[in-house]
Amino acid sequence: MSVVEEARAIAAPAASSVGRRRTGEVVLEVKNISLAFGGVKALTDISFDVREHEVRAIIGPNGAGKSSMLNCINGVYAPQQGSISLRGRTFAHMNSRQVAEMGVARTFQNLALFKGMSVLDNIMSGRSLKMRTNVFQQALRNPWFGAAEREEIAHRAVVERIIDFLEIQAHRKTPVGRLPYGLQKRVDLGRALAMEPQMLLLDEPMAGMNIEEKQDMSRFILDVNDEYGTTIVLIEHDMGVVMDISDRVVVLDYGRKIGDGTPDEVRANPEVIAAYLGTAH
Repeated sequence: MSVVEEARAIAAPAASSVGRRRTGEVVLEVKNISLAFGGVKALTDISFDVREHEVRAIIGPNGAGKSSMLNCINGVYAPQQGSISLRGRTFAHMNSRQVAEMGVARTFQNLALFKGMSVLDNIMSGRSLKMRTNVFQQALRNPWFGAAEREEIAHRAVVERIIDFLEIQAHRKTPVGRLPYGLQKRVDLGRALAMEPQMLLLDEPMAGMNIEEKQDMSRFILDVNDEYGTTIVLIEHDMGVVMDISDRVVVLDYGRKIGDGTPDEVRANPEVIAAYLGTAH
């Protein structure tokens, strides 16, 4: 039984197969994106779309441009050509804060957690965009000016639900730096979920994990997609995971798109086999 098959066996019945998902209209459309750093072309004329509620994977060898593509989507990089449409609004260059305000959250390949802070406080930091009280109101903190206290209680309630969802209750007060790597990855996912995103960009969420940790993370990704209805764009090197949990897969190689379709279609694509999966003997 594969890692993902085991994850599905543990997950809710609704997550029993990829075909369970009812994908909707296009919510993200990438058109003719090209990105270069000096004379180095990271992306060349890349186009694809993402449908609501689907798990959309981006795969390719190291240096194929996968993370650069995510960085264009969430505004870290400004492409020299092309456009990105998010829920009907078209941008030549996305602004990171604007993207977050439009309901897109991101995890990164290299963890950027606050290692000395607790699990709860790290996930709480993901609520910053939702906070409405100002510094003056937060400083008052007395019964006559209770807006900050009421807001903090509401935000903590959201965070506690995420901690329960990710099954890390026993670690809620533990400094993140003391946790095993797999649990730190789970906290990173929790911080992204704290933004209550409509779309979640995951950059190699299972990198460096053992089989058990991958099983857990696969289950949580399926549950986020099923229970929260979150659209997921996923970069991952474990092909077994990608092919099992994805609705559609786009394949990059040296910054160019060489494949796009369902997992079965991608598996059968000769260019993908040669460039990424290895030539069959």
